[in-house]
Amino acid sequence: MSDHPLLSVTGVTKRYGAHIGCADVSFDLYPGEVLGIVGESGSGKSTLLNCLAGHLAPDAGQVVFDTRGHGPRDTITMSEPERRMLGRTDWAFVHQHARDGLRMGVSAGGNVGERLMAVGARHYGDIRGKAADWLDRVEIDTDRIDDRPSTFSGGMQQRLQIARNLVTGPRLVFMDEPTGGLDVSVQARILDLLRGLVRDMGLSAIIVTHDLAVVRLLADRLMVMKSGHVVESGLTDQVLDDPQHGYTQLLVSSVLQV
Repeated sequence: MSDHPLLSVTGVTKRYGAHIGCADVSFDLYPGEVLGIVGESGSGKSTLLNCLAGHLAPDAGQVVFDTRGHGPRDTITMSEPERRMLGRTDWAFVHQHARDGLRMGVSAGGNVGERLMAVGARHYGDIRGKAADWLDRVEIDTDRIDDRPSTFSGGMQQRLQIARNLVTGPRLVFMDEPTGGLDVSVQARILDLLRGLVRDMGLSAIIVTHDLAVVRLLADRLMVMKSGHVVESGLTDQVLDDPQHGYTQLLVSSVLQV
């Protein structure tokens, strides 16, 4: 693992009036590492993820990303076009609801191809070929390349969203409850797919979820959030097997009782 963090987060804070979204969150994420962020609804985990991914402007803090061309840059102070380009190339965002991350009126192949075109690809045959390769990688029959996502099942839509996001070879993927809206059997397949892609591509990822089974499977490290604050962090197995904070103990025991 590299000595230098891919992402270095310092003091990220977001308030909504008197309500704290997230408060003074700091951590480093290294290349190839997967960080899980867990907590119940309203704990601040999605607010934090959206601040990190540039969807929300935090009130304080730094989000420093080690860019390919210019080294470490604070993405909060970047210009909007720079941040947008980062979002198309080195970053990816997988939404809980695939419809939020797909163009529903564009074919499956077009959804994947659009992201390639956004980074300068112009040769139709190459774009279509790469789209077909990626449909295959996420276990969608390439015969469906010209079908619209609205004709796909929820699990297939989520796999298509993953293909659209990963086709440009990003180094950091943000995932917001990536299996949240899916049936349990479909969840297992998506998690298996994600685990394989993260490993094969050497991706760094930040995964927000309330499902401890998801982080156990995917995350190297874990942060537990409550009321906007990080109350515990450490290696995933360590935190889940020997939770120190009362809130983490409650989270873990509530899962065991199900």
